[in-house]
Amino acid sequence: MTIREQLEERERKDLSPFACLAAKSKGRQRPVEPCPVRTCFQRDTDRIVHCKAFRRLKHKTQVFLQPEGDHYRTRMTHTLEVSRVARTIARGLGLNEDLTEAAALGHDLGHTPFGHAGERLLNEIMPGGFRHFEQSLRVVDRLENDGEGLNLTYEVRRGILCHSGGEQAETLEGRVVRLSDKIAYLSADIDDALRGGVIYPLDIPAEVAQELGSTHAQRINTLVMDIISESQGKNEILQSPEKKAAMAQLKEFMFASVYLNPMAKGEEGKAQELLRRLFDYYMGHLDKLPEEFQNIRAAEGEERAVCDYIAGMTDAYAVETYLDLFIPKSWSVK
Repeated sequence: MTIREQLEERERKDLSPFACLAAKSKGRQRPVEPCPVRTCFQRDTDRIVHCKAFRRLKHKTQVFLQPEGDHYRTRMTHTLEVSRVARTIARGLGLNEDLTEAAALGHDLGHTPFGHAGERLLNEIMPGGFRHFEQSLRVVDRLENDGEGLNLTYEVRRGILCHSGGEQAETLEGRVVRLSDKIAYLSADIDDALRGGVIYPLDIPAEVAQELGSTHAQRINTLVMDIISESQGKNEILQSPEKKAAMAQLKEFMFASVYLNPMAKGEEGKAQELLRRLFDYYMGHLDKLPEEFQNIRAAEGEERAVCDYIAGMTDAYAVETYLDLFIPKSWSVK
């Protein structure tokens, strides 16, 4: 018996009857020889962590555009926080931690530069719209590995796609990732907004603080413990009505005080105009697209190729490209 088979047997013995077992995966789009050491979901985690799109997350906006300071979240730190929250819930419920981790680490691979401002811009100008969760799936299915994709398992792919939007993942692990994403970004965004002086501790609604706690750690702990308590022994992922309502109120507060606050988001219009001009430029100069996007252009159309290229940019690379294309350089006399 290989190490992988021993791990699969351990899953059968130890995990909840509602967990998704690696040995029962629906498989990959292209069959591959099983790894002798790793389960299929462990293998997916490794494929995600080692891909280029994952590395670029460290230079993509979470909430604050290119913040000065070492302690603000980036899209990568957010992703890692989601993974930790999700694994804690999965372990507490006896679910498959490897599947949960893989979906959590891959959920934002398709996010644009400049966060949701970039997403809104591409959604406006792309025929058929643009949604980052669909782009995340496209990254792992089509764009990574020189156009071959990462060939992930069905369950991880669904966890990535269904972490946002209307559709629910079939697995409980995927549903855990969906809730963990909300817990992580709400709590972290409060932390960053406090650090940036956009809000102050007493601004947080008193009833929310009373229900969830007044610190970053207390809020996460309260929400995680509530999900584990409410979902234990059930074939669904639940929150108590009180915690769910408090979380909804907190989200409403964050939209009013942070996400739409001109102090925090005043530069978003400039970021969107930057991306719009890049999009228009490459649509008019398609030969300037990198080679891998020329293949997409031929197979799927010009707008799709330009959108994929821009969506994959980091904040800094988008700014650098804009400066190179549109800002005149000083003449250097030697």
